[in-house]
Formats: sequence, C-alpha cells, structure tokens
Amino acid sequence: MEMLKKLQSTVQSTVSSAASTVLGNPVTREFEIRNHVASGGPGCLWKIYNGIKKTTRQEVSVFVCEKRQFERMNRRDREAVIEAMKRGVTQLTRLRHPRLLTVQHPLEESRDSLAFATEPVFASLANVLGNYENMPTPVPGAVKDHQLYEVEIKYGLLQVTEGLAFLHNDVKMVHGNLTPEVIILNKNGAWKVAGFEFCIPSSNPPDQDAFYPAKEYDENLTPLAQQTLNYHAPEYMLQCTCDTPGDMFSLGMLFYAIFNQGKTIMDCGASLPTYKRNIEQLGSLKMTVLGSIPDPVRECVKLMLNVEPTVRPDADQMSKIPFFDDVGAMTLQYLDTLLQRDNLQKSQFFKGLPKVMSKLPKRVLLQRVLPCLTQEFVNPDMIPFVLPNVLLIAEDCSNDEYTRLVLPQLKPVLKISEPVQILVILLQKMDLLLSKTPSQDVKDHVLPMVYRAMESSMQPIQERCLAIIPTFSSMVDFTTMKHAIVPRIKTMCLQTSSLSVRVNCLVCLGKMLETLDKWFILDEILPMLQEIPSREPAVLMGMLGIYKMTLEHKKLGIPRDLLATKILPFLMPIVIDNGLNLKQFNAFMAVIKEMVRQVEQEQRTKLEQLHSMAEEQQRSSLAFTQVTQDDAKGTNDMFAGGGGDKQNGSSESMMDKIWSSFGLGGTKPFAKEPAAAPKSGSPAASLKTSSSSLVDREEPATSLDMSPGRMPNQPAKVNLSLEEKQRLARDQEQQRRLKSQGAIAPTAAKPTSSSPKPRDLSKTLLESKPMVPPSTGTTGMMGSSQGMMGSSQGMMGSSQGMMGGSTGWSMMGNTTTTSMGMMGMTSTSSGMMGSGPTQSMMGMTSQSMMGMSSQGMMGTGGQGMMGMMSNQGIMGSSAAGSSGFQGQSQGQAKPDMSSLDNLFGPPKQKVPMSQMTPQQQPMGFNQMGGTNPGGMGGWPPPNPSQQQQQKPAQNLSKGDILDFLG
Repeated sequence: MEMLKKLQSTVQSTVSSAASTVLGNPVTREFEIRNHVASGGPGCLWKIYNGIKKTTRQEVSVFVCEKRQFERMNRRDREAVIEAMKRGVTQLTRLRHPRLLTVQHPLEESRDSLAFATEPVFASLANVLGNYENMPTPVPGAVKDHQLYEVEIKYGLLQVTEGLAFLHNDVKMVHGNLTPEVIILNKNGAWKVAGFEFCIPSSNPPDQDAFYPAKEYDENLTPLAQQTLNYHAPEYMLQCTCDTPGDMFSLGMLFYAIFNQGKTIMDCGASLPTYKRNIEQLGSLKMTVLGSIPDPVRECVKLMLNVEPTVRPDADQMSKIPFFDDVGAMTLQYLDTLLQRDNLQKSQFFKGLPKVMSKLPKRVLLQRVLPCLTQEFVNPDMIPFVLPNVLLIAEDCSNDEYTRLVLPQLKPVLKISEPVQILVILLQKMDLLLSKTPSQDVKDHVLPMVYRAMESSMQPIQERCLAIIPTFSSMVDFTTMKHAIVPRIKTMCLQTSSLSVRVNCLVCLGKMLETLDKWFILDEILPMLQEIPSREPAVLMGMLGIYKMTLEHKKLGIPRDLLATKILPFLMPIVIDNGLNLKQFNAFMAVIKEMVRQVEQEQRTKLEQLHSMAEEQQRSSLAFTQVTQDDAKGTNDMFAGGGGDKQNGSSESMMDKIWSSFGLGGTKPFAKEPAAAPKSGSPAASLKTSSSSLVDREEPATSLDMSPGRMPNQPAKVNLSLEEKQRLARDQEQQRRLKSQGAIAPTAAKPTSSSPKPRDLSKTLLESKPMVPPSTGTTGMMGSSQGMMGSSQGMMGSSQGMMGGSTGWSMMGNTTTTSMGMMGMTSTSSGMMGSGPTQSMMGMTSQSMMGMSSQGMMGTGGQGMMGMMSNQGIMGSSAAGSSGFQGQSQGQAKPDMSSLDNLFGPPKQKVPMSQMTPQQQPMGFNQMGGTNPGGMGGWPPPNPSQQQQQKPAQNLSKGDILDFLG
C-alpha cells in the first residue's frame, strides 16, 4: 500500500511539474501532457512526456526543454545552447523519412520552455544503455529493465545506417553528432535518428559535389553547444574538415558503445587535449579491444574507426554487409517496406511469415511485427493472408496484451463478411478469441460474427461453421447456446435442402450434447429429430447417433416413459426402411434393444422397490401383531389358571380381536403348534370361550375389509394419529410397570357394622367343591382392598384403559349350575387403540341360581356380592399373567372373605327377589349379542360330571340368598 501511495504521489508530482513547465507553451493548446517517461537529445536536455492530441485522441510524445536548466550558464552559452536546440528541431521538422523521427507538431517556444510533439516514443538509446540523466525518479521499470535482443540491435543499427545513407545521398547533409542520445526508440521499437542540432548541410548546389564547411571546436564554449568529442571524427577536430566519413566514424563508435553497455573507446569529456591523445592511441587500435563486438561486424567496425577517412566504408556499403543478412532483421526490414509492395508480393511474404515469427522474440513481435500487419487490415483482399499471422501472435500474448494491442485491431475485422475466408479463419480460432476476449466484447463482437456465419447462404461457410462450433461450445455460456446457437442449428437442419448440411447439423448437435443440459436435450433436440423431413440413411444414422449418445452418456440419459411412449414408437418403423443396409440395421437394432432393456430394468427395479416396501411394512405389521398376540396369550393364560393352552389355534385372544378391529392386525400370520386343549368343562376353557365371545360382541368404529378374499398374511394398513400413538405408548408403559410389580397379598378387613353377622355365603361357596381342576392352581376369588387385578393405575390404564381399574374389587365365583363370571370393562371415547366409543360396562347374565342380570350384580355403585366401582376395570393381566394376581392352589388354606360383605358401605334396604329375578330367556341365548346352545354369554356348558360336583351349591336356601344380598 505504501508503494502505491508513493507511486501515486510521484505521478501526481510529475504531472504537476510538467503542467507547470509547459503551462503557457502553445503546444498545450493542442496536446494534453501526461507522465514523464524518458529523455533525449544532446546531453539528454529534452524531457520526453507521453501526450494525447485533444482533437483526435491520438497518442503522441511531447519533447520539452526547460530553460531554467540553463540559468547557471552565462548569457553566451545559454543563447548558444537554446539556439542549437531550436535549430535541431527545425531541421528535423523539415526532413521526412521512415528512419528519422517524425515530428507531428513543430517547435513552440514560451518564456520558460521549448516544446514540440512527435510520434509516440519509448525512450532514447542512451536511456536503454543506462544513461538516466534528466529521467524521472524513480526510473520507469519499462526503461530500466529493457534489454536489447540481438535482432533488435542488428535491425536498429541497420535502420541508423539507412538513415545516414538518406542524409548523405539524398539530403546532402552530415549529421555531425551521431550519439546514443539522439537515437530515439519509438513505441514500436524502431530506431529513429534525431538530434540535428549540429548537422552540416552541403553548401554547393544539388548538381555539384557536396561540400560541408567545418567549424572549429571552441573550448571556451559550453560542451552542450558543441559536438560530443567521444563520438566525433578526428579529421574534424584536428584538420577542421568535414565529410560523410565523419558520420561513419561516429557510427563505428555507436557500434562499440551498444555492445559494451554504453561505454566508448575514448573518454575525453570536454577536454580537447585528451581527445587528441586518444586519437593517437586509436591509430594503433588492436582487434582485442573490439572483442565484445560480434565477429561478422568486427572488421567493419575497425574500418569505421580508422583515423583515415578514405578507409572508412560509406553508409550504402555498411547496409549491405553480411551482418545485416539475418532472417529476423530482413523480415523486419521487409515489413517496414510493405507499402512499396504489391498484393502478390505481400501474399507470398505473409504465407512464409509464420516460420520466421517462431524465431523472433515476443516483444519484437508485439512492437515491430504486429503494427505492420494490422496496417494491412485496411485492404480486405490481404486480410485472409494477414489474419492468421495476427492470431498467431495473439496466442502468445497475455490477456492484458491481447486486450490492449490485438483486440482493438481485430474488432473491425470481426464485422467483415467478405471475403468468406475471413469468417473461416476466425471460426477456426474461436477458442483463442473466446478465451482471451473479455465477456462483454465476446457478446458484442465475437458471437455476432458466429451468427452471421451460421446464417450465411453459402454452403461451405455453413459446413465449416458446423464443423467448428463443437470445438468451442464448452467455452460459450449455456444461455447463449440455448437461445442463440442451437436454435440456429435447428433452423438450418430443418430448412436446408443440402443433405451434407443436414447431416453436419446432426453431427454438430451430437458433439455438443456433453455441454448441454439434459432437460434441454429432452425438450428441444430429441423432439426436433422427429420433425426432420428427409429419411436418407445418412440422416437416419445421424439421428441414431444422437439417440445413442443421449442414452449412454452418464450425465444425460432418457427417462423410460419417454423411451416407451415417444422414441421407440418412432424408431421401430425406421428399422424396416428399405434404405438401410445390414450394418445400419444392426446399429439401429442394437440401440433399440438397449432402450428396451433399460425400460425393462428401470420398471422392474421400480416394482421391486415397491414390493420390498410392501413386504417391509407387512413384516412390521406382523411383528406388531405377534407382540400383541403374546400379550393376549399371557392374559388368557392367567384367566385359565396360568397353565392353560389355546384350543388348537381356533380361537383368538381378546387382544388379537381388538387389534384386528382397529385394523392393526389380521388373521394369524402363521399357525402355531396346537397345544393340549383343556377339557370343555373346565373353568379355563369356559372362561377363554367367554372372553372370545365377549370381544366378538365389539365392533370397531372403522371397520376394515376382513372378507375371506383377503390374504391371511396381509394385515390392513392403518395410519395412526399422534394422539393415538401416544395413548398406545402409555398403555405399553403401563403394562411394563404392572409386569415389574410384585404380587399383592389380600388382607382381611374388620367388619364395620354392628349388625348381627349374617351367614357367610361366600365361605359356603368357597367350601363347595371347586370347578377348577387342581392343575390350574387358581381359586375362585381374586381381589383385595387395593385391587388384586390392578394397581392404582390399573392393569391396562385407568378410565382410558381397556381392562383394569383404580381401586376396584374383582371377584370371580361359580355356582353349581354354571360359572358366575363377572367382568367390567371401561373404555373412553378413544378406546384401547383409538377406536370409537364402546359400551362402558359389559355384563354377563348368569342363568344360575340367582337369576339376575349382570347389571344388578356388578358395576352399579358398590352393592351386592361382587360390586365394583363404576367406570373401573374388573380385571387385568399382563402377558405373563403374574402381575397383580394372587393365585392359591387348592391345597392352601382358603382366605376369609367375610370382609366382602360390607366393603362398599353400610347395608342398604333389601331388594325383593321378584325385582331381581331376570326375564326367562331361552337356553343358549347369549346376552352379549350371540347364541350359544351350550351355555349363556358365550360360556360353554358344564359337562355332566361337573354338574354332579356342583349340585350342593344349587341347594342353597332362599334365606341364604337374602343374607348374601345384605
């Protein structure tokens, strides 16, 4: 950042100083002065500035001589120097030659300065050789780092020699002061002769031999007002004679200085005696002193430095020495004389120029060759010969050099359509143009040229354009390809009458597929193929190539629906076209088979995925069903005494029925090993059958298809809501807590009533012969003050659960005639698994000795033998059938159940038997909604042996029953 600030301040100070110096000079009226770049002229007194002509914005260089640098001189010296400076510029302005510096504006004088304008200048030769006097500070890097190439030195010296030949032969003038300070290098690298302050023109008329009057060297005059002694010929200083050989002596000194980094053989300063001594030593000059000079020109340099003028070669002789017969130098020389050549000579030269340009340095190509070539762009007939060389130079340019030097010259050429070779050459170099040209210029100049070529009516241009477009398609943005190039190719393909153009369009599109978007191809290119009117084999094979490329490319691909509905129906009729030979037919069939295989593979993959998803969902449903069946099996085992088995898989558990009613299960997914069914008369069998029938009574809120046509292993799909899933999770969590809960032992409660103790009918029932076989290990009574079959949370939930209660009594007893079972089950509006509201209490009639409905016996407010809290589950069990259940074997002492008499409060008014007797129902009527010829409520009838065992319980007296009812 500091360097940038310093550079900015330097530039600003330089510009301000230049403006102040030239302010008031008339040259500023026409030219805009910019930065200080170099110095030149005798003693480097002229400061060289870059400038711009205000009217044409043409680049120029402005030479400024500040008079203040002569303030320390006496008046004579100051006037002599200023007069010499004016004379040199005036003489240079009169002369016009390619080897002389061109003056664009004559000398202008003001009180403070002298100034004139010339062609754009890079620096003086003295600056390039290391003389930075009167240069800006810091020295510009372009000048400081400038190194002269061999071809530049050769051609530069040749240019100086040709300039001297022009002065000697045509102008009849002796330069008189040929030094590195007066050799100016312009922007193109050409060496120009300037500094005519001490020139000596011939005093004789043109038709006579030239005579150049000499002027004696004045030691009392400032050296700035006289010739430089280090480069001056000895005859001029010693004999006071002057002729053209004196300039050749200066040229010899210039040769030596160039090959020795600006040093000369003599270093006289401004001392004439020193100069005389050096001249005497120069008479015995040895070749070793000239060792730095190349061999081909060393002898010529020694001749030019000879003290005898007659021995020195003249300018014409020097311009023809073998040293200048270099290919590069001769090429540069020919380029400078192009204006003198005819078109045939130019065309032959331009054809061989690429071979020479490979040997030239890049800077020489940019500074010397390129300007000469671009001058020929004004001649359209020469552009096809010049343009390849210009583009060859552009390949080695950096982007900045290309944008600054090449592109401005190419822009007019990009708009030319005739001759057609111009478009062909530009299209062949499209990759170069697109890579180096800025994006905005590409849109404004390069792409319009491509569009013109595509819209050309000439078939060769169209074919060449189609062949070249794929090579640069990857460098063009997708928007341009989509909206400009591809539509023109489509139009050309559909509207042309030329078979070769149509085939080339298809080939071009096929090569461009990789750079296009998949969906653009499917929407624009593939439908276009079906619109092509011709069906020649070449066209068909081009269409097939596009289909094959799109089908097989990993980035593209064709969807199966498009293959099946559009492409295959289009290709099949083409296969039987008579124009196809065997090889073409086989190619079509190979692509068609690949398309069919892809359709088959993708469709099969899709169906397999759907099938696997269905199976996975089925397995998940079956796994869930299996878990629920295991839970239900534990429940049934508990009711059956913990050791009973299912009846050969013919009946489902209560949980299975509920899951099935909610659509979460189906028929059993697989059959299990049938277990030994309990005897039909056993309480376990009766209880299991009753549970099954009881659940059959329920109907789900959403009935699913359970018809026989359904596959047995495909459960119905149900989507559960979030609330339903949360309830199911709470139910499962409650089951896990009940499984982990220990068994609760019943405790006897003391009677709370002081009334006479009634007869304990419960004890009488318990002392009767039980119906449960000894193997079942159960008693006829379950319950406790805290709920034997449910904790404070219930077995399967509280009021929202399916089975169980908060603080409920559950009792199961049986009489001698039939089982007197009692089950209460509550269900909220959500049900067990989110089903609709079901009946909150299910009672079972008991056509036993009491003959009263289950509504009168249970769930009615706590009265009766087996009262329960309303809205409470009567019993619950886990899958293991162990939590909350206290089973006693038949061999244990029977608990005292007298506390059950007054558990639910003080005795209430007795109800007459006539009000409690239910209506007589036919045998086998199931109050749960079905018929069962063997019993009631779905319970199987006892066998005769069991009836015999239960007879003592049937002989209870009426008083016993009244006492039981309290």
